[in-house]
Amino acid sequence: MIENAIFKALADPTRRAIFEKLSAGRLNATALREGMEISQSAMSQHLAVLRGAGLIREERKGRFVNYEVDPVGMTFLVNWLAKYRAFWPTRIEALKSLLKDMDQ
Repeated sequence: MIENAIFKALADPTRRAIFEKLSAGRLNATALREGMEISQSAMSQHLAVLRGAGLIREERKGRFVNYEVDPVGMTFLVNWLAKYRAFWPTRIEALKSLLKDMDQ
């Protein structure tokens, strides 16, 4: 299931940091490694997991590879978050009401 791959990919703090960098724009693996203490092979593995989850895509130009966030891959995550975003306001209002009743 793709949703399991998405959550697994984003569960790792290093992959979240890579994804965060890519959300600012297209970068190659060398630029992604800047400021991170990570080997080239580890970066390749993290990028493969993010690609496998459909969160990023790559574009090859000669011997260079650039990576960027894949908006299509984010569709599941956005829809999942929207479902819970609609859920919480009602629950918070119910909690406020309960707390108000308890104070009286």
